[in-house]
Amino acid sequence: MTDLKKLIREVPDFPKPGILFYDITTLLKDPAGFAAVIDAFKKRYAGMKVDKVVGIEARGFIFAPTLAYAIGAGFVPVRKPGKLPAETVRQEYALEYGTDKVEIHKDAITAGENILIVDDLLATGGTAAAVSKLVEKLGGKVAGLGFVVELDFLHGREKLAGYDVFSLLNYDK
Repeated sequence: MTDLKKLIREVPDFPKPGILFYDITTLLKDPAGFAAVIDAFKKRYAGMKVDKVVGIEARGFIFAPTLAYAIGAGFVPVRKPGKLPAETVRQEYALEYGTDKVEIHKDAITAGENILIVDDLLATGGTAAAVSKLVEKLGGKVAGLGFVVELDFLHGREKLAGYDVFSLLNYDK
């Protein structure tokens, strides 16, 4: 997996000074790199009973439906408020300064289903924890959370204690 890191562009001072942004668009444009990500996720979750893969807006929409197809599961989007057309369930979560919200269709998950949550990045863990709560509000069981990149120094995994968390690439600074 360390070869995949070579495909991720590091952009200093984005979106603000002092932040080093790990840009996955350079990984996505590489056919072998993108395939390696999906293949690694497929290998990790092979044999696990997964009914649906939940993708978190926006970059989770790149990986989650592709993985859902690869493992024979359905795909469910989780979006920012006001983007889904039918009745939704909402979860608010804390940010460094303020709060944000995510929504899922109320009928997206059936009680007892095994749900895999996928996103591109695990940073502070707030969004992933909120999505886990949404899944559980609808009666789903969080089978695992998968991320392409994890920023270890932000300790997001701590907010996901008790869940099976898997990251392909880890950065410690």
